[in-house]
Parts: sequence; structure tokens; C-alpha cells
Amino acid sequence: MAIKDKYLIRPCTWIFLLLMGLTVVTWFIGVNQFSGLQISLMALGIALLKGQLIGDYFMGLRQVSGFWRWAVAIWLLLIGSLIGYAFYMSAQS
Repeated sequence: MAIKDKYLIRPCTWIFLLLMGLTVVTWFIGVNQFSGLQISLMALGIALLKGQLIGDYFMGLRQVSGFWRWAVAIWLLLIGSLIGYAFYMSAQS
């Protein structure tokens, strides 16, 4: 009996499990009511990482070159930077 794929578990399944693990981490942060600038920025970083993984693996942008791959990455970076700056400014006051 030949194995159809060389992977027993496909890469997108690993990414899905990673996304679920990161979701559990952010849930744990919320349930335990952790707070502070570093925690907020970590949760934001996790959300941005999850967005990039979804774009790459589930929207199929990993194989695309040019505008569409960079458009999602730049959008995530821009929005993440603005939100991070807002968190930073609110922590200063």
C-alpha cells in the first residue's frame, strides 16, 4: 500500500494546530486578567502572527509573489503598528 503524500499530517494541519495553540494562549491571558503594556503588545503580536499565517496558508498567498502577498503583510504591519502605538501612548498617561 503506497502512501499518497510524503507527509502523514499536511502542513496546513500543523498551521491549524499552531493557530489553535495561540488562541489558547490568548484565552489564558484573558481568563487570568493579565494586564500591562507588555502583555497587550504580546497579545497584539500573536494576533498579527495569526493573521499572517492565515494569509499565507489558508488564503494561499504563500505561493503568490508580488502585490497580493505584500498587501496583506503591509496591512497587518500598518494596523499592528498603529494599535501598538495607541497601547504605548495610553500606558504613558
